[in-house]
Amino acid sequence: MEKTSIYLQIAAYYRQAILDGKLKPGDKLPPVRDLTTEWKCTPGTVQRAYQELVRQGLVISRPGQGTQVVSKPSIVQDTPMHRAALIHRAESFLLEALNSGHTTDEINLAVQTAMDRWRSVEKQPAKPPAQTIRFIGSHDLAITWMASHFSEIVPGYSLQLTFTGSMGGLRTLAEGNADLAGCHLWDQDSSDYNIPFILKLFPNQQMTLVTLAHRRLGLILPVGNPLHIKALQDLVKPEVEFINRQSGSGTRVWLDSQLKKLGIYPAQFKGYANEKVTHSEVAQVIAEGKANAGIGLEASARHFGLDFIFLTRERYDLVFYHETLDQPAIKQFIKWLSSSSARDAIQDLGGYETTETGKFIHLS
Repeated sequence: MEKTSIYLQIAAYYRQAILDGKLKPGDKLPPVRDLTTEWKCTPGTVQRAYQELVRQGLVISRPGQGTQVVSKPSIVQDTPMHRAALIHRAESFLLEALNSGHTTDEINLAVQTAMDRWRSVEKQPAKPPAQTIRFIGSHDLAITWMASHFSEIVPGYSLQLTFTGSMGGLRTLAEGNADLAGCHLWDQDSSDYNIPFILKLFPNQQMTLVTLAHRRLGLILPVGNPLHIKALQDLVKPEVEFINRQSGSGTRVWLDSQLKKLGIYPAQFKGYANEKVTHSEVAQVIAEGKANAGIGLEASARHFGLDFIFLTRERYDLVFYHETLDQPAIKQFIKWLSSSSARDAIQDLGGYETTETGKFIHLS
């Protein structure tokens, strides 16, 4: 059992290094003999970890050439047998996690968090299936939930997610490579969300915004808040190790404006340059003890059982060209957003307010 734990730890360590870009395509993983010393385990344990990474399509092993990070995931033919094999692997993982004492809700959260990580680094196909709605923009737990239930919301369709941050989503929409963009960009001059940015990026265009929800944003902290952090000013404490959102995200835009108001410079606290693409990743880093303060959603803090200090209430909108409403699938999805079922599902995530969910704003 101990050997199994170690091989999974090794595989997880190098998987994360590949996802974070610390290991690039073509880079070699350390020789087996080096890792046996580093991890104090047998060569068989290291080989099993490498086999797991091969199975996941992250690395390839060749005799005499070692183990290397792949340039791109191998394409496997989609067949019923292939899908059945995937379900078998999923069931094996589920059984292992349940035997380790995790609940089904915890397992579901873990899978969703891992999927969100992939959605922030994976390149989407240039030509998605015809029955696909392309969403690109800021990470959001409600959007993730909708994607996993989309066939129930709009039968016959799927919601393809890519998390790039709010600005990245709007730019991709402007380039014609998305159907919907998700953003929560706060404008300091107008004290309004999203509209000033959309007017600049889409001049003389007829655009529509539909409010997904208002979200509670704040400081995510370890259980018990051991450093007694109460506000942004406390980030300058020397013992604080911060974890940030990436440049271009709505959360980062809001944080930078607040720091400027307070006269706090990024160089005054540790970790400002340490960035994550999703709120779930910020919470995960803090839960693992790798940082002791971050900025993110209350929903993410709740899901990881962490403390949360409320800072602001932000509006998250879905943005699209007005003519997009002519598409039946989009029309059905937006109509569903105005239903009580949508509001109930969003509120169940925690940290969301849905009084304006489904509200339209038309710009021209």
